[in-house]
Amino acid sequence: MSTQKPSSLAVAEALGRATSGTVKPSTNELLGLRSQVLEIIEEVLADSSETSEEVREQLRKHLEAHPGRPESALLEHLASLKEQESGMVVPEPDSEEPEPGPEPEEPRTEISEPHGSPRLEAVLRDRMLVTAFQPVFDLRTQAVVGAEALTRFVSDGGDPADYWFAEAEDSGLRTDLEFAALESALSAAAELPQELFVALKLSHVACIDPRLHVLFDNSPVAPSRVVLELTGRFLQDQSASLDAALQPLRAAGVRLSVENTGSYFAAVSHISRLKPEMIKLDRNLASGLDRDLLRQELVEAEVAFAAEIGAVLSAQRIETEDELATVTGLGIALGQGFHLGRPSVQPREWAAWGAPTEHSTRLLAQARSRRTARA
Repeated sequence: MSTQKPSSLAVAEALGRATSGTVKPSTNELLGLRSQVLEIIEEVLADSSETSEEVREQLRKHLEAHPGRPESALLEHLASLKEQESGMVVPEPDSEEPEPGPEPEEPRTEISEPHGSPRLEAVLRDRMLVTAFQPVFDLRTQAVVGAEALTRFVSDGGDPADYWFAEAEDSGLRTDLEFAALESALSAAAELPQELFVALKLSHVACIDPRLHVLFDNSPVAPSRVVLELTGRFLQDQSASLDAALQPLRAAGVRLSVENTGSYFAAVSHISRLKPEMIKLDRNLASGLDRDLLRQELVEAEVAFAAEIGAVLSAQRIETEDELATVTGLGIALGQGFHLGRPSVQPREWAAWGAPTEHSTRLLAQARSRRTARA
């Protein structure tokens, strides 16, 4: 089966057929189409270049206008881009014959070097970053069972972490910044309750860097408490290197988490090969899940897939009580999000995660009652 990424035009045509009402698509076709739509939306929004800012802003507005219906938002977005393109005025060519000029020079091939970033270099030099942890709940027992490490930067601009890592990517400093964040997270994790696992994000590229093993050899956190969360796009030619890098860590007790993103079939193949202990739902899936029956069917397929390979399924970005009720009703074991618990940089708040808080107990009890009522 081909896993070639579909173009936005092909997806738009498929969307048009699916929404025309002339032919009723199958559930599998709808699930595959939804995955492709979410992938295209994610890639557009992940582009950090200034030239595409206007396009990203238009897409955000379309998503806001169609909550829980990314297919409609993408169709409207593509239609507006096509309309803008057709309305562009192309200047008429000059009718006069141009005077002959000098022969053009032979183009020279230049090797692009990573350009420096003074503020990133300052962050790396002075370690101007801190770690926040967000609690991860067992949705069945209401207990906090883990904490995900999130990087926060000490700066006047207040840019989110995604901006910093995108800038590091452009500057050729991405891996260095990842290791600075990982070092900060492992140091801070020593303050967490000992019974909690610690989820640490790392790209595939950083995983094959030899510094990773040195860092874990000197870590204050036991390997059995670490859940290494692979992020970013996976390249097939990295398979052998990635397996070799992860094997000794997993033998020492480090567990693996993979986010199910990208092309649906490619993601399933990648996850099946790695056999992670945890699968995280795409972060866009939980948003508005209670209002989207098609996405609920997609999540049910994810639950079955996780059970088949013996992995625990975790949901992220749970923002409302209805989303929490839907997530628990679909049988997802773990969850995190602002509705359950916000990220914190305060060790005294981390200490309270060793037992369910009154807030979390109430929220999860409400979700359970709403789930029972729907059943």
